[in-house]
Amino acid sequence: MSTLEKALSTLPVKGYLDVEIPQGIDLVAEINRMRKEKNAIILAHYYQKGEIQDIADFLGDSLQLARAAEKTDADLIVFCGVHFMAETAKILNPTKKVVLPDTLAGCSLADSCSGEGLRELKKKHPGAIVVSYINCDSTVKAESDIIVTSSNAEHIIRSLPEDQEIIFAPDKNLGRYINQVTGRNMILWDGACIVHEAFSLERIAQQMLDHPKAKLIAHPEAQKPVLQVAHYVGSTANMLNYVATDDCQEFIVATEEGILHEMRKRAPHKKLIPALTIDDTCNCSECHFMKLNTMQKLYLCMKYEQPEITMDEELRVKALKSINKMLELSKNIK
Repeated sequence: MSTLEKALSTLPVKGYLDVEIPQGIDLVAEINRMRKEKNAIILAHYYQKGEIQDIADFLGDSLQLARAAEKTDADLIVFCGVHFMAETAKILNPTKKVVLPDTLAGCSLADSCSGEGLRELKKKHPGAIVVSYINCDSTVKAESDIIVTSSNAEHIIRSLPEDQEIIFAPDKNLGRYINQVTGRNMILWDGACIVHEAFSLERIAQQMLDHPKAKLIAHPEAQKPVLQVAHYVGSTANMLNYVATDDCQEFIVATEEGILHEMRKRAPHKKLIPALTIDDTCNCSECHFMKLNTMQKLYLCMKYEQPEITMDEELRVKALKSINKMLELSKNIK
């Protein structure tokens, strides 16, 4: 079942997003008031709209958000990201209420792999362990031995015995990149992020000619040709740090455009150029799913504490093992 199908079948309060918000209401003030009254924490990913990033209690990448979710003492976790991220927070916090402003905020990469499909692949490679990128749903996490993020994938793969057969799911581009930098030969699931696959090497090459002093930085979910010409490849958090600390004053950024909001805060004097995609008619470096969350939906989500992320306990416990393994193996990574 895709994220969209799952959301439609489990939406707790049908039509709650159609509730009319009174005109002139100060959304920021109301969200802040409810956050205090409900002992709520707002977690937001770097790909969210800028106004949501600004109001979040904690802003981070997938690894940072997983750690924040694990450590929080809030009663209500409001997750401004996509469905698999809110699921991860619920897996780590079974006794807390976890809500997502819009349950239709899915993920093309997560939808490319299922627990059932992964079980079939495991049958063909009985000696392999399964390492899955965190961009997957709870059924895939339950079938995995270790979860990784783009921040810790290389570190975790290097920590495993060199002769250990590994299935890597669901992102073939990240898996291929990790194979390249570690010398491994992992079995790769054929999945990808539609946003990162859309970057155009030809158009980016022209951008590099137009901006000869700029460095190209790219997320490892991008395709191999883009990664091969990048000056730096890293996770969202690592890309942020690189832009803030590197001496270069211009960067062409090949990842979801939401990251530019935080980059501009950390490096206001530097020029940031969104990498171009194959489609010149739209801003295809923007994730439609990530941008489904809005301030209005965040307000309604906190007011009604819906839609809530729920999960079968047996599935949650199985999925938790692979996440805990990740947290254990990456505890020394900042």
